[in-house]
Amino acid sequence: MENDDVLLERYSLVVERISQIPAETTVQEPLRDYFVKMAEFIMQMDELKRKLESGETEGYTLEQWQEQNAALYADILPENYETSYANPAWAVKTLGDVYGRILSFLYAELRGMIVYAFEGRLTEMTILNELFVEIYNCFEDELPSYRKLQQIVYWFESDNSDITVEYRTREAIDPSLDFAVRIICEEDLNDLRYLYKYGEYVSENELEMARFMNSLPQEDIDLMADTYTEGYRIGFVLGHKDLSKKETVNIRFTLGFERMVKKAIQNFAQMGLKPVIYRAAVSSVNKRQASRIGYLGGIPNKQFDYDHKNDNAIYLDKPFIERKLGVIRTAYENYRKLANGHAGPACIETFGEQPFAPLDKEEAYHLSDKQQKLSALYDSESAQLTNQYIIGEERSFTIIAFPVPEIGSSFEEIFREVVRINTLDYKLYERIQQTIIDVLDTGVSVYIRGCGRNRTDLTVMLKDIEDPQKQTKFENCVADVNIPVGEVFTSPKLSGTTGVLHVSEVYLNELKYIDLSVTLEDGMITDYTCGNFDSEEKNRKYVRENVLYHHDTLPLGEFAIGTNTTAYAAARKYGIADKLPILIAEKMGPHFAVGDTCYSWSEDTAVFNPNGKEIVARDNEVSILRKEDPGRAYFNCHTDITIPYDELGLIEVVREDGSRTEIIKNGRFVLPGTEELNKPL
Repeated sequence: MENDDVLLERYSLVVERISQIPAETTVQEPLRDYFVKMAEFIMQMDELKRKLESGETEGYTLEQWQEQNAALYADILPENYETSYANPAWAVKTLGDVYGRILSFLYAELRGMIVYAFEGRLTEMTILNELFVEIYNCFEDELPSYRKLQQIVYWFESDNSDITVEYRTREAIDPSLDFAVRIICEEDLNDLRYLYKYGEYVSENELEMARFMNSLPQEDIDLMADTYTEGYRIGFVLGHKDLSKKETVNIRFTLGFERMVKKAIQNFAQMGLKPVIYRAAVSSVNKRQASRIGYLGGIPNKQFDYDHKNDNAIYLDKPFIERKLGVIRTAYENYRKLANGHAGPACIETFGEQPFAPLDKEEAYHLSDKQQKLSALYDSESAQLTNQYIIGEERSFTIIAFPVPEIGSSFEEIFREVVRINTLDYKLYERIQQTIIDVLDTGVSVYIRGCGRNRTDLTVMLKDIEDPQKQTKFENCVADVNIPVGEVFTSPKLSGTTGVLHVSEVYLNELKYIDLSVTLEDGMITDYTCGNFDSEEKNRKYVRENVLYHHDTLPLGEFAIGTNTTAYAAARKYGIADKLPILIAEKMGPHFAVGDTCYSWSEDTAVFNPNGKEIVARDNEVSILRKEDPGRAYFNCHTDITIPYDELGLIEVVREDGSRTEIIKNGRFVLPGTEELNKPL
């Protein structure tokens, strides 16, 4: 919005002002210590910017890159976090209740300058520096009120959303923003210095992953990339969607997988698709709680992410939401052609990191009840906006997952086993799964009961079909958008779907749940809890925030039976069941998704199984409301909860006349024609 000279002058002036702060004594202790440390961090960012612009870093050795990377992220690493101002508990303890939280927020926001320096985003660096100076000035004469600081932050986030939110919207669809693509395609991937040029934190995981990928023959890389990109292409074929109309694909990955991504970019180019590869958000205005959506490096400290997942509580109100949605709409209008040409995400997920059970700190920001409702409203409205410009019926996706070295000493063996799992004979699974579907199609409901510690006792109602010769209730899911193979799934009928879903231990979106329990009546969640905390209030809050995403209730959007016993056996053999991503875990038993259906935003697109039958169970009583009010139909979340085979007592089909047929009993497939699935067990 300004010419380069004006922006450079603004930046120079504010950095010069910040450079004077360490020598000043106008702010009383302990607040002075905070501002000095922040000023020193900003000067570190200015030096980083200078080195990157001058090309000085191009001559760095691997050791120099590693030293710089460690220095950039040292303050939030677990060993230093307890006494870091980035930790809201420490900030409140040292700076007091009034200032601790909001100054910890400011520190978290300022840390975004690391990646802004690498990407050369001078505007974002400038406005953050100006925010810091404005808040520092408030403390020079007399102590400000919390309200004054909150209002400064509020208007900073609101006024600058034209920059921050607009750019975030654009980078998801514009291939000319190719910072990461240039690293992947132009750097020598055998020279591991390339990992540090993103500006992301690089742990041993990413280093070892890159080394391992470099050790693989090209045919192995090709197999992995071909499985991934072919799954994406087949998703369009099976969904009867025209891929030739699309121009871009969003690739999401973790650092270390660049050899595979480079090959995938070549494969996508043959389909006529250019890559858009954007970084996981670093500013609170663009984050979605603790989730990282986009490419990413190592996570320096998951507790830091969790502590700051609700920082938007400082400024979240209805006018702010309206302002943010307005910016998104304007950005989509400005880039309408790019949005319409976007085909959807292709995700490479990783697993094997040490499981994370967060601490819920009182000192961190939390959304009020009103803000929780506003957050849910924003999710719904923003999803509707996205769907208007990146049309749901025309886009698709694919997801594949691989382990990382942190999984343990058997990493290479596990990795090769996962590649095998990702490339299983889909024709075999297609045939066995069709046998299961044929029986499911005869039922009006499915009854599921746990065993041992598992307290599940649940009836799931099934949609009626009018023409069994041409229609089916369940999708026969082989290896296309959802790799690996191994599930049949449906959108259940909500009316009559009633009971308790329970899992003794499960990981959802990288968070651990102990004794997760969800009660359903007519397909809607009426109660929920877990056993993570001593307080029932904290247990319910944990589930509400991270499973219900602040909604008062959610429907049961999906019921599925996973058939990938090969993956289950591998998980047992290597002791990695608690580290598997939901992508694989959901194939290892029945799973139940709360939130939207699998067909959200594309329910009117006909979908067919390989045998030619149309899957008619694409809507439920909530999603059908899209025809009158999309805001009531969609929740913008879909969380799969899987019961492992060893906690499963029974799955049986119930017919209208009361007759029943068992599919799984005591953790084994008992339906004739499915015996092959028991061999890995």
